[in-house]
Amino acid sequence: MTTESAPKPPPQSASDPPVAAPAGSAKALARARRRRSAARFWKQYRAHRSGLFGLAALVLIAVLALAAPLLVGDDVQNVTDAPGDALESPSGRFPLGTDQFGRDLLGLLLWGTRVSLAVGLMAAALSVAIGTLVGILAGHFGGWFATVAMRITDWFLVMPSLVLAIVLATVLSHSIWTVVLAIGVASWPTTARLVRAQTLAVESRPYIERARALGGGHAHLMTRHVLPNVMPLVLAQTTLGISSAILTEATLAFLGLGDPDVVSWGGMLQDARETGAVSSGHWWYLAPPGIAIAVVALAFTLCGRAIESVLNPKLGVAR
Repeated sequence: MTTESAPKPPPQSASDPPVAAPAGSAKALARARRRRSAARFWKQYRAHRSGLFGLAALVLIAVLALAAPLLVGDDVQNVTDAPGDALESPSGRFPLGTDQFGRDLLGLLLWGTRVSLAVGLMAAALSVAIGTLVGILAGHFGGWFATVAMRITDWFLVMPSLVLAIVLATVLSHSIWTVVLAIGVASWPTTARLVRAQTLAVESRPYIERARALGGGHAHLMTRHVLPNVMPLVLAQTTLGISSAILTEATLAFLGLGDPDVVSWGGMLQDARETGAVSSGHWWYLAPPGIAIAVVALAFTLCGRAIESVLNPKLGVAR
């Protein structure tokens, strides 16, 4: 008994159009490529000991911030029913002492982590978003638009960002969103100039000319070609900007321009100053929030430098 074999497809000539790969296999190939890229990035990032230290510190601080409601509860901010006496020194009951109302400073420090990190992340995201948008538009369109955009950027650059943030926080209502807006509006020019320079470098490459010749519009070029190439720079700038945003938030809260209804590290320093902790020698009121601000800023800076070194090895950042 003979079996007939399946007919073979005719051979494809050189003039025939190439057969497109199935959509599922193309998506699987893209996912595999992204996984390999992420694995390669993590392997290079692990070589930076300082970056690993910063990442470990940030993970620990983030876990404490998320678990703050479970660890200390919402009543830690209660002024009328505080568990201790005013300005108690550190003890077994209160490891970091108490404030002028008798509240546990350790609980306030953990609760303030949520506000300080949230404000820093949102302010840095707003700043990077504004700077990225202005930089890509100015680098892509050029001409009079780039001239006007860069002159506005230069004006914001020469204006001290802290002074501008203080002015905005003073004019607007005292709230968390006001602080985020003030920091974001005051700190975007550096990102805009960096992204514009990277956009000009990307748009000078041959594949951009081919995309234009094939009919690619402005939106297609900026979103599909320019933006993916500037994202590594944007990511590094974001991690570096978060530490600056946290420091600025602490400064505004220390000056009394933050939200008085929430607890933050800068607000704790401002309360300590008003209480006279410096002159009276109540160091436990000043040291914990100040050390927390320094540790978080250092951790984000270390992560940012490590990411920058991985994405741009020519920088030669020490490991």
